[in-house]
Amino acid sequence: MSQHIVVIGAVALGPKAACRFKRLKPDSKVTMVDQSDLISYGGCGIPYFVSGDVSDASQLQSTSFHMVRDAKFFHNVKDIDVLTNTRALSIDRNNKTVRVRKVLDQQEENLSYDQLVLATGSRPKQLPIPGTDLKGVVSVSNLNEAIAIKQGLANGEVEKAVVIGAGAIGLEMAEALADLWGIETTVIEVADQILPGIVSPNMAHMAQRHLEENDITVRLGEMVQQLEGTDRVKKVTTNKGVIDADMVIIAVGVAPNGELAKAAGLEVSAHGAIVVNERMQTSDPHIFAGGDCVVVPHLLTGKPGYFPSGSLANRQGRVIGTNLAGGNAKFEGAVGTFIIKVFEISLASAGISLKTARAEGWDALSVFVSQFDRAHFYPEKDLMYMELIVDRKTEKVLGVQGLGSMTDAVFARVNAVAAILKYSPTTADISNLEVLYAPPFSAAMDIVNALGNTAENVLRGKNKLIDVDQFAEWWQNRDGSDTVFLDCRGWGNAKPFAEKYPDDWKSIPQDELKTRMDEVPRDKPLVLICNTGVRSYEAQLNLRQKGITNTYNLQGGMATVKKWGFDLL
Repeated sequence: MSQHIVVIGAVALGPKAACRFKRLKPDSKVTMVDQSDLISYGGCGIPYFVSGDVSDASQLQSTSFHMVRDAKFFHNVKDIDVLTNTRALSIDRNNKTVRVRKVLDQQEENLSYDQLVLATGSRPKQLPIPGTDLKGVVSVSNLNEAIAIKQGLANGEVEKAVVIGAGAIGLEMAEALADLWGIETTVIEVADQILPGIVSPNMAHMAQRHLEENDITVRLGEMVQQLEGTDRVKKVTTNKGVIDADMVIIAVGVAPNGELAKAAGLEVSAHGAIVVNERMQTSDPHIFAGGDCVVVPHLLTGKPGYFPSGSLANRQGRVIGTNLAGGNAKFEGAVGTFIIKVFEISLASAGISLKTARAEGWDALSVFVSQFDRAHFYPEKDLMYMELIVDRKTEKVLGVQGLGSMTDAVFARVNAVAAILKYSPTTADISNLEVLYAPPFSAAMDIVNALGNTAENVLRGKNKLIDVDQFAEWWQNRDGSDTVFLDCRGWGNAKPFAEKYPDDWKSIPQDELKTRMDEVPRDKPLVLICNTGVRSYEAQLNLRQKGITNTYNLQGGMATVKKWGFDLL
């Protein structure tokens, strides 16, 4: 039977649901409504449009065949009607109508529906401070705003910019401003690390150092109090000082647009997101919702989770389109995945962080491994750094994080673990995870497997660790301490440190340790050091065999110390 499907929102989920339904029910009618004139674009590509990596805004709207997805495209190619510059005002569930208003002429009308889709997305959170209405103060919530930002940059209106918020959007925009446009850029974050709640402090510290190497100033633990200027913003005042700025980008997160649903009596969460079931139905079975405006189950915590993501929106859109046509497709939930480009590195995560895991009640620990992303003998290779979060009691894997160069390496490894997280893998599963192998792509014992092995060794008490931040603290406070830093590398690597710090830094290569055991202090704590943590782990086993147990293996080794930015020389 022919139906009329109305879709409110035409950026990501809306078009996917509409097109999927039309393929299944070509004789039915579909009308999409959006308050903007620009629809069906890749919102996650906005920072790359601002940076110039994407040269023209129309590319974000284009198909892979270079057709622009505008209202004409949907009408002619997809047989879907689109009402642009049209805002949905209210939903009358009893009469199955949506009240809409034309933005340009304020004319109103009712649209009747058989089934309704809410794809209302999210909006940037605002700061409750003076000055947010000044010119030059912007957020990056849609393509029109991005076009205006880029035009202002091209016109030379900006010399100094401040980005408030060190989440993904904030960092991507900071890179865009500093890299192509050469703008003096400062990032302000109220938390004590960038990407708070997403990656570990040590991963964040490494990424922050890379930002600073690319001339971005990062100010942590700082709260913006007001923005100042007569007409255009000129200064940002915080609890720690004043910063000059011609542009301020507010990137402090997003909030779901659930007000329309709430006003219609649909169930929403405490944070205003629309509640849906696994078929993406709201509390009204004739109304579906998805994308940035909904909560779905977090597959690790079992609690409602909010995952604003273009990828999830498209997948949920297909589920909705199938079910509009009478199918029974399901969306189970999400584990939470994240990846970001930061100049020449990539940083990724899947699942939950150590801090979140502990807050959720797990007795969690994390292990850290640095290793080449290809076979060690392959000429083109680079170090990558990965962290695994596991529960001590069950050995369940709760999350994974990775940092490395802008190749496929980090993306591939984190993806491999992300794909199985919903099945509750253990450390043994990660140790034995089958991944592709050839020297130009990976090592025979891949870093993913090494993560699982390391976690098992730690859980069984074989590998006693010290993190890089704790190592830095111990080193800086070594005066008055009896801790000895034992370098297990060859003399060529250890020499500069042993000669500069003869009282604190001792060199015994791991392959000589058994014959030089009498040189090892038995009554002092030992920090064992090598390039990546492998030889120092072997040394720890050798020492334990001889009854020396007060040892700490530096996770990730000197490679991680260097990447972290702690300079001992």
